Amino acid sequence: MSFTSRYLVCEGREIHYTEWGGQHRETVIAWHGLARTGRDMDEVAEHLSTRYRVICPDTIGRGLSQWSPDPVQEYKLSFYVRLATSLVDQLGIERFHWLGTSMGGAIGTLAAATSLRGRIRRLILNDNGPKLADDAIMRIRDYAGNPPSFTRVTELEEFLRTVYKPFGWLSEAQWRRLTETSTRRLPGGGVTTHYDPAMAMQFTHHPDDYDLWEAYDSLEIPVLCLRGEHSDLLLAETVEEMRLRGPCAVSVTIPNCGHAPALNVPEQWEMVARFFAADDLRLASYG
Repeated sequence: MSFTSRYLVCEGREIHYTEWGGQHRETVIAWHGLARTGRDMDEVAEHLSTRYRVICPDTIGRGLSQWSPDPVQEYKLSFYVRLATSLVDQLGIERFHWLGTSMGGAIGTLAAATSLRGRIRRLILNDNGPKLADDAIMRIRDYAGNPPSFTRVTELEEFLRTVYKPFGWLSEAQWRRLTETSTRRLPGGGVTTHYDPAMAMQFTHHPDDYDLWEAYDSLEIPVLCLRGEHSDLLLAETVEEMRLRGPCAVSVTIPNCGHAPALNVPEQWEMVARFFAADDLRLASYG
């Protein structure tokens, strides 16, 4: 099944998204990580599209979405929530599930606690929680804010294979697609990553943006937390705390990967689908 590429103006900014399974009424919003694009969700979106309409946005400043002319005020979670709210309102989606990887999970948590409260039915946090490890945030800030440039796309692919090795196993075809959807050509002819480096200003100007315990504790919806076995961003003790407070998340450790599971293999797709479809979450199997 293929997707449709679409654009909407949200909060005055052009936002690109892909749509899968548009014939279905039930909907999943699938939101990518910090320096990534909505195309990361291709495999899991295709799997879900047999039952759901799946919307995969590019966050402002990423992929084919507009770069912000006001990065200090717009590259932050509260503005991303405003974009998400405008997007689902314009698409006429009243209630829906949310699947968020890393930053996408943080957007979902804050949205479910504020402007989209009562509209997000179930929430999956893919290697994201209400507290992230400071050392890992510094690592991500440093590489995301200073993306290198290369002469050739194949050189960029070698770089991405190193940076995103923690995603876990990807096929050769998946690495090539990840690279091609992560590439933009520079004025001098070289290539670099497909995002606005200024988006890393979030960590300087909004250092507490990802401290979300208050929002998390307020949630009254089912939450599934997927943690990469070797994740340095979402620590095991944070996941344990998530299981005991607020919505008392169901948690699953994804073996042989770190931050963040790529959601690119059948076992991971099916785990996501089971959580969204289960009538009784206590009886659903996630192992």
